[in-house]
Amino acid sequence: MTYHAKTHRPRPARAGAIGIGACAGLAAALLWSPVASADTEPHQVANLVERVSPAVVTVLTTQERQVAAGRGMGESPFPPGSPFDEFFKRFQPPPGMRRGDGGAPSHALGSGFMIGSDGYIVTNNHVVDNATKVRVKLSDEREFDAQVVGVDEQTDLALLKVDAEDLPFLKLGDSATMRVGDDVVAVGNPFGLGGTVTRGIISAKGRDIHAGPYVDFIQTDAAINHGNSGGPLFNLEGEVIGVNAAIYSPSGGSVGVGFAIPSNTVKFVVAQLKDEGEVQRGWLGVSIQDVTPEIGLAVGMETPHGALVAQVLEDAPATGKLKAGDVIVGFNGQEVGASHDLPRLVAAVPANETVPVDIIRDGAEKTVKVKIGALKAERHADAGEIAPAGGAVSDRLGATFAALTPETRQRLNLEPDASGAVVADLDADGPAAEAGLRVGDLIVRVGDQPVTSPKQLETAVGEIKKDAALLQVERPGGRIFVGVHLKA
Repeated sequence: MTYHAKTHRPRPARAGAIGIGACAGLAAALLWSPVASADTEPHQVANLVERVSPAVVTVLTTQERQVAAGRGMGESPFPPGSPFDEFFKRFQPPPGMRRGDGGAPSHALGSGFMIGSDGYIVTNNHVVDNATKVRVKLSDEREFDAQVVGVDEQTDLALLKVDAEDLPFLKLGDSATMRVGDDVVAVGNPFGLGGTVTRGIISAKGRDIHAGPYVDFIQTDAAINHGNSGGPLFNLEGEVIGVNAAIYSPSGGSVGVGFAIPSNTVKFVVAQLKDEGEVQRGWLGVSIQDVTPEIGLAVGMETPHGALVAQVLEDAPATGKLKAGDVIVGFNGQEVGASHDLPRLVAAVPANETVPVDIIRDGAEKTVKVKIGALKAERHADAGEIAPAGGAVSDRLGATFAALTPETRQRLNLEPDASGAVVADLDADGPAAEAGLRVGDLIVRVGDQPVTSPKQLETAVGEIKKDAALLQVERPGGRIFVGVHLKA
């Protein structure tokens, strides 16, 4: 099974359509339009489509066709390093998405919709990325040159502007109020067949399809195919509650598993693109992970939830406020049910704003105040093989640990003063291996006890009275916690 971006490029003498998408709308300041008023008549869907279709547009782009050295057919059309670039690499697209051998400019058709009577339009970033010309075609056949106001690679959103007035436009609804089972209607441009309408329900909410930390997708069984990307997903009130983005399919065609970006996500992005031309996100400065049942048992939680702080980065907003081992269960007045909830909540807070963070520390709940900074990139490192030296064996963990040497520190890209015990060998069926520890991991803490040597680690594990141990591990990419069931 593969995920496919919703892109379709035209063959000669045929129309095409676009790629994996997101779409958006302005913030709450947008005015209401008769385009999307409520309707309870028997022909509700037909009447709805009649009202909203004039505000759904086709985006036509011209791009210089280029093939970088070492890349060719199957090259990702998304910006290098963006979440959707990784998405493309992991899930190979259909032939219609692939670029050719270079030469003449390429053309693509995508979808979008108008969010203001003054000509603001939302589409996907990758549709207009590297485009030398962008035009927008309305349902009444009028065409306009479009200016790219701003883009956001992290959510694959772009905001366009055309020089026109008194245009029909759509209202963004509240995606949070939608429930699984609610009826939805999709309007888009599958395979270049513009103005295509499909109907279904919301199949699930909060789906993570590994397209970045800032989007939890709405899943729908409304038929979505290549080219629907960028088109709106409506509720029966005529409000846009999602933007059709991707499908899960063994063949590339719709099998009733499609994904849309929630309208509440795009409100935040497009409002900033309109006002600032770029998106600014808040930064807390911590590495986080899920609270697994084993970790929950080790820290004394009856029901695992929240985001476990694995590491606080140097000179970060959280420095001195949070510490490794804290479990964040609330942020700025909103519940953090799992680790993937936190990045979106933090990103929505402006830099220099101070917010409350609810945590569980040492088994007790408390609230700390943190002044949020601007988002920064994380650093990564490489690991290598470890030879046991000055080691110790922990039967309760099913692992052998080695002492740090100058050579080991260099191989693991550790600081000269780094301390801990390195995993040198694992019993294949032992608790440590089952918990996900691997050779080369540096154990820096057992519970609340820092570890400076293999012998100290062995002693600390031996003294644990619970059925599980919480180990803090340093590995390439940062520090994490691992909960390990212990042998009796």
